[in-house]
Amino acid sequence: MNKSRIVLSSIAAASLLSVSACVTDPNTGEQKVSRTAIGGVGGAGLGYLLGGLIGGKTARIVGAGIGAAAGGYVGYRMDEQIKELEEATAGSGVDVSQTPNGDGILVNLPDVTFAVNSSTISPNMRQTLDGVAQSMVNYPNSLIDVMGHTDSTGSDAYNLNLSRQRAESVTNYLVSRGVARARIESIGYGEQYPVADNSTEAGRAQNRRVEIRITPVTQSDVNQAY
Repeated sequence: MNKSRIVLSSIAAASLLSVSACVTDPNTGEQKVSRTAIGGVGGAGLGYLLGGLIGGKTARIVGAGIGAAAGGYVGYRMDEQIKELEEATAGSGVDVSQTPNGDGILVNLPDVTFAVNSSTISPNMRQTLDGVAQSMVNYPNSLIDVMGHTDSTGSDAYNLNLSRQRAESVTNYLVSRGVARARIESIGYGEQYPVADNSTEAGRAQNRRVEIRITPVTQSDVNQAY
């Protein structure tokens, strides 16, 4: 990633920090700091999270058939799904929060989801992903982006490929548990978007992650798509 893009992403992220780093806990109604938002500002910026859905929203709504089967009606309660996801992932190291701009949910799968240099999902994370997948089935009126990230160890090409493979592994697992494939897009970012310092082992562990962005589809979105 070139320096000018990093600078622009960082400026955009910094300008939104005051409103995007704080999210509302759906269980208590209190404002809390989003660890993902802070990490993004401290790293290469939040550009990839603040951007639109991979592949565009309208085409994906039509492709997934959201709203069509129910006569166009779409109902969704993001706070309820956040609560459900928090319960399903409790104690696993998975972080559930609102996206930095508050228009969706971010599920951050930690480093332990995979063995070193592997894209095979660890057995101890499968039950947690089962809960995540079931929540997606329970709340079908959303689109899902699965985004893989690595630390800076190794070559750019290797890291990019590994991040893609890990994102696709998570996508395939969700599909195997009943999530419609048409709702999901996956992408690998390699080492482009660190959330911590790559010069320390703890920082590198935080950077090795897969993020699942869940974006609700509103009635307005459906009306425009069809």
